[in-house]
Amino acid sequence: MNDFYMNEAYLEAEKAFAYDEVPIGAVVVRGGEIVGRGFNRIELEQDPTAHAEIIAIREAAKNLGSWKWLEECDLYVTVEPCLMCLGAIFQSRIKELIYGAGNSRYGAITDKNYTEIAKTAYMKEPKVTGGICEEKCRDLLQRFFKKIRIENKNEKM
Repeated sequence: MNDFYMNEAYLEAEKAFAYDEVPIGAVVVRGGEIVGRGFNRIELEQDPTAHAEIIAIREAAKNLGSWKWLEECDLYVTVEPCLMCLGAIFQSRIKELIYGAGNSRYGAITDKNYTEIAKTAYMKEPKVTGGICEEKCRDLLQRFFKKIRIENKNEKM
């Protein structure tokens, strides 16, 4: 079932790609139903907090009528969350975090310093599973950054 929901998150990431946003997508699932969706919209909204995870969490809380219901939810995201999104995940009490590709540059899940601080602050942490549809998620990111490099090179010429 993880693949199904990760593929839904991937469809969100493809939307970001189409808008020339870093292609990251997320879905929030409660009881087998997708209750929130999001894709990166940083450039579209000119908002540095418009990450896929944040948008999906906001939509889920709105659709459920309370952020407190999020403790019964799982979050699927195509790329390992950054520190800001990790804080939002902890704050929203998401039950389980499932991500696709790791993020050695900005990812906060595998950095023990960040996760230990967050665990201490929030006294609870979601179950974490990484590497779901990893190659597919990583490939989309790589295609995006290759496209950006080519566009930047063409602009210089």
